Amino acid sequence: MICTVNRDSDTLYYDTARNRLCLIDQTRLPGEFVTLSLHTVEEIEEAIRLLRIRGAPALGVAVAIGLAVLANEMHPYDSALLREYAKRILNTRPTAVNLRWAAERMLEHAESQKALQDEALRVWQEDIDTCRRIGEQGSALLRDGDSVLTHCNAGRLAAVRYGTALAPIYVAAEQGKRVHVFVDETRPLLQGARLTAYELVQAGIPVTLMCDNMAASLLANHRIRAVLVGADRIARNGDTANKVGSLGLAVIAKRVSVPFYVCAPFSTVDFDCQNGRDIPIEMRDGSEITELWYQKRMTPRNISVYNPAFDVIPADLISAFVTERGIIKPQDLSS
Repeated sequence: MICTVNRDSDTLYYDTARNRLCLIDQTRLPGEFVTLSLHTVEEIEEAIRLLRIRGAPALGVAVAIGLAVLANEMHPYDSALLREYAKRILNTRPTAVNLRWAAERMLEHAESQKALQDEALRVWQEDIDTCRRIGEQGSALLRDGDSVLTHCNAGRLAAVRYGTALAPIYVAAEQGKRVHVFVDETRPLLQGARLTAYELVQAGIPVTLMCDNMAASLLANHRIRAVLVGADRIARNGDTANKVGSLGLAVIAKRVSVPFYVCAPFSTVDFDCQNGRDIPIEMRDGSEITELWYQKRMTPRNISVYNPAFDVIPADLISAFVTERGIIKPQDLSS
């Protein structure tokens, strides 16, 4: 499957004519649709750190294209400098393993600028194909008329196209199935309210937004067929890091016997990470909680703030992983 760039809807792409990493600035959505054109290591670092680009698959593609862009900006080309750039970019977000996966893959092709450019284009294409296959695998789990619950944003904006947790929804819609999506707003950065709700409305998918603390009653009242989330890192034993709040949903889903599916490309599995205790958890600035979305600060000054970006879902709370290789039980992940 060979795709051409859709500049109006692809989350990110490689503008080879101008040697630029082009991406949708997700911090401006849903109010403004703004695209950025990046070509320096400082710009790429800033875009990843400030979540202008986010979502594990999209981050991997951004690293791949970004390194190719940086290489092509060098005159003469210096592979040692490129490795230093890769280290800098990897330090921006510690939890999502796709950054490291993409950087290591690109550095295997560091012999020339042309080899790096070709590999970046392959990574971009593979992301589209992989997410489409995740959607095809996951759509088989959904029936016409189902309602599902998702957390954060693991849709088109978290990948080049399709996404991971929302890919089954998009493919199901193509198959004529009517699936209603309930979306947590996802505090504190509101990726559900700002991004998932936005893209589902744009796609014509029925969607209902709610506060995070409303999910328990919805699940307990048996209004949800399944919970679908993405992943930023999956340990060898199946423990999974995803956006903070995912663990609570998994606990509740287990209690009320609702399937909890993690949808992710196989590149998100970190076989060097034995279990969830080995997954580094990114801690973010407390201002995201105290003032980011308020006209005026809403907390006392000098208050301590706990703001982890992710929590870890134990493998025994996960019904299955939906991957491009098929639907895999946690116990079979490393077999």
